[in-house]
Amino acid sequence: MNKLKSLTAIVTLGALVAPAAASGTDLLILDWSGYEDENFFPAFIEKHGASPTYSFFGDDDEAFQLVRAGFRSDLTRPCSQMVQKYRDADLIVPWDTSRIAALDDLNPAFLASDTFRDGDELFFIPVDWGATAIAWNTDQVPADAVSTLQVFHDPAFANRISLPDNTDDVWSLAFLATGVSDWTQATDADFDRAAEWLRAAHANVRTYWNDGAELQQLMASGEILIAWSWNESFVGLVEDGHPIAFQREAVEGSSTWFCGFVKMANRPGSEDQIYDFINAWLEPRVTEYIVEAWGYGHSNATAMAAIDAELLDAVGLGEISAPVLAQIPLDVRFRERMVQEFELIKSGF
Repeated sequence: MNKLKSLTAIVTLGALVAPAAASGTDLLILDWSGYEDENFFPAFIEKHGASPTYSFFGDDDEAFQLVRAGFRSDLTRPCSQMVQKYRDADLIVPWDTSRIAALDDLNPAFLASDTFRDGDELFFIPVDWGATAIAWNTDQVPADAVSTLQVFHDPAFANRISLPDNTDDVWSLAFLATGVSDWTQATDADFDRAAEWLRAAHANVRTYWNDGAELQQLMASGEILIAWSWNESFVGLVEDGHPIAFQREAVEGSSTWFCGFVKMANRPGSEDQIYDFINAWLEPRVTEYIVEAWGYGHSNATAMAAIDAELLDAVGLGEISAPVLAQIPLDVRFRERMVQEFELIKSGF
């Protein structure tokens, strides 16, 4: 999921995507648009004199279809709940953990799932995380209105609401709103209740946003007053002087997500540069940058522990007193139901 400011460059499923720009390195990254920001891998630039070559996708499911159709990258960045699909399709190979300098500094919660490990083999290196919660215009929406996720059903805000065009984020909202804070335990009945909740919310939705930059523009213009949002849009809007707040403590709660890199089985580039790149991403100076500039957390827990608590609260990463639905790996078949049902709901069915 693109959790950064640049507009998403949409690729055509099954097509080989032209690289975003030529570079002096032998490394191709398939990623969300925005992560080509050189401040995320300064040590790689210092060593190689240039950035990797980037190609971009619009969402996790699109990226998976792209690589399954034959697109070759060295590294791809899925979010956690997609990793099992890559493994099942034999699209990725394990990392050589002896070459990852900050391995012991990684937040163990981001490596806990069997989805990421098979014995001593590790298939996923987490790099960033964030929250999805209510962003709202404090000039036009009373604070008590956003004390509950049911605000997305409130007819007073019809056509002034935006939800993410993203399976995992939108279902995290629906499950929370219907009383489920651990989606790995969701039953068929829970699914049906969440789907009906989404259908009711759909009637109020003006648009489904595709990336943080789009949502930021919608809220800056005043077209959208309430959104289910990532940190980046809120942080950018506040930085630009707009009256936007981030509500993570609605009575039903909010969600968290984390994403990272997988090493592709059919990678065309340099193995050495792959490890130079991932080690650059995990450095503490990247921790400082991603929190301060983007409002996201870093997987380097040691470096995150040095970040001031007031800053974490300010960007929507602090501790909260409300339920949290963690977007951890789901049963693949259950998630496919989510994908298909969401497409129906967006189409009005």
